[in-house]
Amino acid sequence: MNSRSISRWLALGLTVVLALASCNRKTVYHHFQHTSLTDWERNDTLFFFVDPMKQGGTVQRDVELRIAETFPFQKINLVVEQTTLSTCFIRHDTIDCDLIDLEGNFLGDGITLFQYRFPLPDITVNKGDSLRIAIRHNMKRETLPGVSDVGLRLTIR
Repeated sequence: MNSRSISRWLALGLTVVLALASCNRKTVYHHFQHTSLTDWERNDTLFFFVDPMKQGGTVQRDVELRIAETFPFQKINLVVEQTTLSTCFIRHDTIDCDLIDLEGNFLGDGITLFQYRFPLPDITVNKGDSLRIAIRHNMKRETLPGVSDVGLRLTIR
């Protein structure tokens, strides 16, 4: 074997090891919904439907946002309502999301669209539970410009 072949095999092996080492959580749901960049209305609730869980356990929930430079505020307030369909259990969470610091710098990752992830309290689900999660903004302004996408990520711990 020449040195080029050895380097390729080492690179492949390192990639496999890093991929396996980084898989300490299992993402069971990850989806974004698009909003109008010019006007996400307060009553324009976004719904996420999670299929029945293949396993039970503790689930970490994260709300993800993508905003543009046109977003006019430093924070956004979101209301998250989760319904477990098998038991009709409803949980309400409200989160204040810091997006821009006092100097006007975006706190998220990106160049023209900035992405953020905000954790919600963990929940416990049973095998077979399906969820309906609704997200809306709760700002004083009726229409909110600058929000591109709202996402939801669920991972089993």
